[in-house]
Amino acid sequence: MNLPGARERRVRTGGVELCVAELGDGDRPTVVLVHGYPDSKEVWSEVAVRLAEEWHVVLYDVRGHGRSTAPKPLRGGFTLEKLTDDFLAVIDAVSPDRPVHVVGHDWGSVQSWEFVTVGRTEGRIASFTSMSGPSLDHFGHWIKQRMTRPTPRRVGQLLGQGAKSWYVYMLHTPVLPELAWRGPLGKRWPGILQRLEKVPAGDYPTASLPDDAAHGAWLYRDNVRARLGRPRADAYAHAPVQLITPTGDSFLSERLYDDLEQWVPLLVRRSLPAKHWVPRTRPDQLAAWIGEFAAAHEAGGQEGTPVQQPAAQGRYAERFGGQLVLVTGAASGIGRATAFAFAEAGARVVAVDLDAEGAARTAELARLVGAPAAWGEAVDVSDEAAVEKLAAKVAAEYGTVDVLVNNAGIGLSGSFLETTSEEWKRVLDVNLWGVIHGCRIFGKQMAERGQGGHIVNTASAAAFQPSRALPAYSTSKAAVLMLSECLRAELAEKSIGVSAICPGIVNTNITATSRFAGTDAEEEQRLRKRATRLYGRRNYPPEKVADAILDAVVRNRAVVPVTPEARGARLLSRVSPGALRRLARLKPPL
Repeated sequence: MNLPGARERRVRTGGVELCVAELGDGDRPTVVLVHGYPDSKEVWSEVAVRLAEEWHVVLYDVRGHGRSTAPKPLRGGFTLEKLTDDFLAVIDAVSPDRPVHVVGHDWGSVQSWEFVTVGRTEGRIASFTSMSGPSLDHFGHWIKQRMTRPTPRRVGQLLGQGAKSWYVYMLHTPVLPELAWRGPLGKRWPGILQRLEKVPAGDYPTASLPDDAAHGAWLYRDNVRARLGRPRADAYAHAPVQLITPTGDSFLSERLYDDLEQWVPLLVRRSLPAKHWVPRTRPDQLAAWIGEFAAAHEAGGQEGTPVQQPAAQGRYAERFGGQLVLVTGAASGIGRATAFAFAEAGARVVAVDLDAEGAARTAELARLVGAPAAWGEAVDVSDEAAVEKLAAKVAAEYGTVDVLVNNAGIGLSGSFLETTSEEWKRVLDVNLWGVIHGCRIFGKQMAERGQGGHIVNTASAAAFQPSRALPAYSTSKAAVLMLSECLRAELAEKSIGVSAICPGIVNTNITATSRFAGTDAEEEQRLRKRATRLYGRRNYPPEKVADAILDAVVRNRAVVPVTPEARGARLLSRVSPGALRRLARLKPPL
């Protein structure tokens, strides 16, 4: 058994003997993890050890899989009714007097939908977390609705899911699946998972895979056609449900769950930028969401139960709830607005700025608008050692950052010939080297964790719009844009997205701290006031940039110009760069 420290027991039911493993304190509330096809319980090992710190965790090999025995004969031995018998036998053994929290992936989720919608389990399930496996009853009604009341959109959804379900048809063929799994497919499956799903190499899958997959074909044969053709009309969930949807799932369309609210009175939706095998590729995020949801629905609040957090209500709560987000330049402007936007989505926020008081204030307000936790940190991002120290502290105290927003920046205006080397150095230190330090140090932590992430770098419309008045600033932002494009190419294989945000004129206080090269103090003050009035009249709010940042992470967008002038400059840079060069020659009025 590849679960160090687990306690094993055997549970007999319906002519089979199930292998059940337990981790954590048996006196705590129980979380039952149900595996899918063609897996064994070990698919949950990474999630289980994380949950076991606060929960009594139970895993079992579904009949015919892993170290559980197979029914004889196989035909008719894997019906949802018999799988429900097995589930009840397991929870009667491990938690006889207390409801359990059920978590299912793939076919573990399919059968768990049966558990949570049949009358004989009512009162035995406290919550259900589903991922990558719909209810066959709900799926059957979904199909019938699209066949009896077709529209072009519904027909497209039906055809799309039909194409994704190619493997279901193959598993209904006699003998061939068994031959394939016990032959070349079984040998190559670990490599396929590593190559296509980015599943780390290790002790998963186990040596029982060929037999597990051969036996598990009967899950499909015994249930799919019967339930899809005659779905139950009373398949309503009698417990709260958390739906976690991997947005890159190759086997299931997100549209399958469009009508789920009619079947589930209390539903929480989550989305995850990952492929199908999330128990192996995203264990940290799954453990956090499972624990949070189970805690919210654990009756009684017994000692040792994790503290319930209020559900986030922001637009992007489905995507960012519970994630760790670090924002630099967070004391004001775009940085503060971005911290608040992530807070409203339920993220944990680290607000970083050279201004310690401003960073602390942002963190305080972030907690008020929805962040389950927020912290302020005073750091100069141009100081590599300081960023290294920050990264070590964040990793030790809060965990690995899921989203990094490199937003800190300063402005500098003035002609090239009047800009001193010291002024060049200061702009590049903050605007470029600050981004490099953040990407290198926090990006390395993301890559080493191996569970994806996202980096957002705030560039500017100045990155692709030359100007005689902004040579140093434009150069620094153009470098940030190219750095982002290079990083995006390199980190894609690590499932880490990189986005460059390119705002135009936004009403922030950057003008209050901008320098004007070649001017005395009085002239600089006059120009600063003039620029502040210009930005104020434009009055484009930083909240819109923050919204674009969250959208860029959700959609994994590469380059995002924000404001009409930024979009126009981006377009001209691609279709008519000569026009931009002519505009760059114009001398700004003083």
